[in-house]
Amino acid sequence: MSTPSPASATDAAEPAHRSTREQILGEALACFAQSGYEGTSLNDIAAGVGIRRPSLLHHFGSKEALYQEVFEHLLSDWFERLASAIGAPGRGWDKVELVLRAGFRFFADNPSYVRMVRREAIDGGQHLAIDLASVLRPMFDLAADYFEREMESGNFVPQDARQLLITGYGALLSYFSDEPFLEGLLDVAPLSESALSAREEHIVAFFHAALVP
Repeated sequence: MSTPSPASATDAAEPAHRSTREQILGEALACFAQSGYEGTSLNDIAAGVGIRRPSLLHHFGSKEALYQEVFEHLLSDWFERLASAIGAPGRGWDKVELVLRAGFRFFADNPSYVRMVRREAIDGGQHLAIDLASVLRPMFDLAADYFEREMESGNFVPQDARQLLITGYGALLSYFSDEPFLEGLLDVAPLSESALSAREEHIVAFFHAALVP
């Protein structure tokens, strides 16, 4: 059984007065991120909120239903932030930088969600009622098509757009999911504001060097 723990201090700030349902969702995110689906019980989550299991079950009928809602809520927030960046005016490198920064800042605000995504990717999405790869595929294809058009027009250096996106996926997500390991390598707190700022600027500079002639 896992030990309930509060969400990371860098997770998106929560309102001071949250409903019981919102508290359950927040604690569930922290527990699932820390211990995974199998390593987390409803008793863990209920204890973290300060309620009994029957009270939790009044709001969510099962661990599966709770896990699904936590994941889909954050996935929706991620898509909304990216859609806003993608829909903003601009093209070429300016558009890429805007989307990169939007994605990075969402992950910086929600590191627990990143760990959940990584766990689901490793487990093949077996704990979700959705096919995660299928949900993300349209966005992946849209980005690849954009890169290919910009490469064909001469705005970007020609290369394999899909491989570039996979590289970006790893560069963004692994930093947040591997936080404890990275702290031992860097001797700084990876999620401190200064470390996050340095990482964000490095990723932006890396893609600029890879794409802009």
